[in-house]
Amino acid sequence: MSFPANRPRRLRATPVWRKMVAETELDAADFVYPLFVVPGAGIARPVASMPGVAQLAIDRLVEEAGRAHELGVPAVILFGVPDDKDPEGSAGWADDGLVPEATRALKAALPELQVWADVCLCEYTSHGHCGLLDAAGRVDNDATLPLLARAAVAYARAGADAVAPSDMMDGRIGAIRAALDGAGFAATPIVAYAAKYASAFYGPFRDAAQSAPAFGDRKGYQMDPANAEEALREVALDLDEGADVVMVKPAGPYLDIVRRVKERFGVPVAAYQVSGEYSLIQAAAERGWVDERRVALESLLGIKRAGADLILTYFAPRAAAWLKEGA
Repeated sequence: MSFPANRPRRLRATPVWRKMVAETELDAADFVYPLFVVPGAGIARPVASMPGVAQLAIDRLVEEAGRAHELGVPAVILFGVPDDKDPEGSAGWADDGLVPEATRALKAALPELQVWADVCLCEYTSHGHCGLLDAAGRVDNDATLPLLARAAVAYARAGADAVAPSDMMDGRIGAIRAALDGAGFAATPIVAYAAKYASAFYGPFRDAAQSAPAFGDRKGYQMDPANAEEALREVALDLDEGADVVMVKPAGPYLDIVRRVKERFGVPVAAYQVSGEYSLIQAAAERGWVDERRVALESLLGIKRAGADLILTYFAPRAAAWLKEGA
């Protein structure tokens, strides 16, 4: 079928027409806002490599989450940054840990806000890896699973609306699902970091979460950036084990994976616009090389267009405000 050459341009001629025929619509309800919680009170410690992002004590975190929620952001995801770490990451699965305490405070102050809890040990271990280490200094996959499950139950008990395992241990979704069900939290969804790549884009996050590995790297358990079919296998495994939402991380360099996961499985898909993606835009905007608002919103629209139903982004409150103003 052929069309007159000028037909598409007629429907681009005015803002009203462009909005009426737009195929993809970005909305504040698409966003999940990552937040870093630290001990103490009244603390808002800026993260140097992530302009506009800070480590927050619980009282300040509640304020920041409330501001985002007022702008229409429906959910936050919490990362704990404790002062004391040990080889087992015990601060990550303690009932009185930072994330459970922050969750309780958020649910008391903002009951309609969804609170997700990241489930991993890297922020809590003295060695910075995502699991326990064996005698040879290698991550012990099977020994780690009970602790991840214990963390998930602690977060659900504190009131988390979802748990989000980001560790990439084999079998962790099944272990967490069984633990949640056994503890009476069968209704708590699991948002699985199903296709999490060993990416160079995580650098600023490791500053914010103080979670850089003390030795080696995470290539042995996170995915090889060269692989796409493997991502589909990982997603299938997580869904089989009980995941309710699957996530691709990072988002921007892996939009092909987002699209393939959405088309193959047809389940809710989240994509994490990670710290490096955020900080690159911020650095260019600070130098006047790009328009922060336009580039940020275009990048988020691209993630949504690729097939993401939910977008984890540090731009969440700003993007929500921009959309409210009329992007």
